[in-house]
Amino acid sequence: MLSVSEARERILAFFSPVDSQIVPLERAAGRILSGDILARTDLPIFDNSAVDGFALHATDLDSSHRLTVIADIRAGEYFETAIKPGQSARVMTGAALPPGTSAVIMVEDTDFNDRSPGSRAPKMVTIKKAIQKGSNVRSRSDDLHTGEKVLAAGLRLRAQEIGLLAMLGESNVPVYRQPRLALLSSGDELMPVDAALIPGKIHESNSLTLAALATTAGMELIPLGVAKDTKADIRKRLKRAVKANADVIVSSAGVSVGAFDYIKAVIEENGAIDFWKVDLRPGKPLAFGKYAGIPFFGLPGNPVSAFVGFEVFVRPALEKLSGQEVRPHPRATAYLAEPVESDGRESYLRAVVGWENGRMVARLTGSQSSGNIFSLVRANALLIVPSGVKSLLANSEVEIWPIT
Repeated sequence: MLSVSEARERILAFFSPVDSQIVPLERAAGRILSGDILARTDLPIFDNSAVDGFALHATDLDSSHRLTVIADIRAGEYFETAIKPGQSARVMTGAALPPGTSAVIMVEDTDFNDRSPGSRAPKMVTIKKAIQKGSNVRSRSDDLHTGEKVLAAGLRLRAQEIGLLAMLGESNVPVYRQPRLALLSSGDELMPVDAALIPGKIHESNSLTLAALATTAGMELIPLGVAKDTKADIRKRLKRAVKANADVIVSSAGVSVGAFDYIKAVIEENGAIDFWKVDLRPGKPLAFGKYAGIPFFGLPGNPVSAFVGFEVFVRPALEKLSGQEVRPHPRATAYLAEPVESDGRESYLRAVVGWENGRMVARLTGSQSSGNIFSLVRANALLIVPSGVKSLLANSEVEIWPIT
């Protein structure tokens, strides 16, 4: 069996980023940048007021100055006349400062008390508090300079990046195309979620679990449905993935050594299996290869095994496929509240982790059966037992993967 790290390295070697495209900014949230973004303008673009107040000349920053108010400037307006000593202009938050001013005093620090909507600026105003040059001013280029690299290729665009791009006037954004993931389940025992069960049958859940995981990874889904345990039906559904130009195929079940596990055989008819056993618990029967030139993952049929296999192997590959830098899953350390047994494989056990007496403590969520998805629902972390380790004592320090 391959080690987890060896399997991951071999998988990643198969993948490269998909092609890029230009999309409107309003459709770019969650997409991956395919090129660096350089600031096409300074930010702020001009000196502007950070408060509602009065713009002052540099000679009038002391208290008790009584000034003539010669302008009332709203956001979006520009007053071209320079302010001279002894003069001032009322400015609203975000309004461009008039020439000749070097600071803004808050309206609360003057003798002007009419702050109702629509109030007119006074003819005279008295400064009641001394301020420093630059006070309450957002100076041009304080945040960004024209030509500065502000966003790097490979970044997933969040709300804050969308806002920045809008401020920079980027109406269209270069992003990687959303990869297409074909998703297949198999098994004669599987029935739709809304179907009434009959003896020997179960509701099919893996396709929904894996679809949810793939969606969080930014994939465009190509549902292939549930294949019957026949080569013909599996072959028909995989051909649909090829016709739909899938970038990757992910299946669950049908890759072990059961008498009716046909997926491996069908893959090898028009491709190859690179490997199909990994030193992993849960999830040893993981198949990886190519079908018609498309990377293929065959995950186990047990729901927890499918979940763990996706997080350990599929998600990093999808990150590379979508143009992101592949980064290790966030990890932390905790102390066992109880002894833990394993079988010597690198194990990812379901656990609840929380603070107790100033340190992180981990407890298993009960049965670690690979069919017990409820124990996964209760977990907020996967507790990692290294390969070759069959038991850990209480208070042992362990690595965890947060999965909240």
